[in-house]
Amino acid sequence: MSETAPAAAPAVAAPAAKAAAKKPKKAAGGAKARKPAGPSVTELITKAVSASKERKGLSLAALKKALAAGGYDVEKNNSRIKLGLKSLVSKGTLVQTKGTGASGSFRLSKKPGEVKEK
Repeated sequence: MSETAPAAAPAVAAPAAKAAAKKPKKAAGGAKARKPAGPSVTELITKAVSASKERKGLSLAALKKALAAGGYDVEKNNSRIKLGLKSLVSKGTLVQTKGTGASGSFRLSKKPGEVKEK
């Protein structure tokens, strides 16, 4: 009987050692934050609008075509484009010539610091 009791004790200690070894792997993998690789969406939007020769501004559809031609995934990042447009209009970098929200036409403002009040 004394021989079976010591055999059970090492078997219980082995799974506890495996569980302790797994925990640091999970903590090390999820603690790292990644940084975007390329320019921000707002920078891409301002470059596309400034490159446009349209007098009344660049429409949302034309802007998406220009971004897609530059290699940006428009379908995946559609909401980011709309948020970027809204933020640029609120900052005063872009002026919305037609439409409301993220739809309509946009052009660069003459005075980037001045915001139009409604």
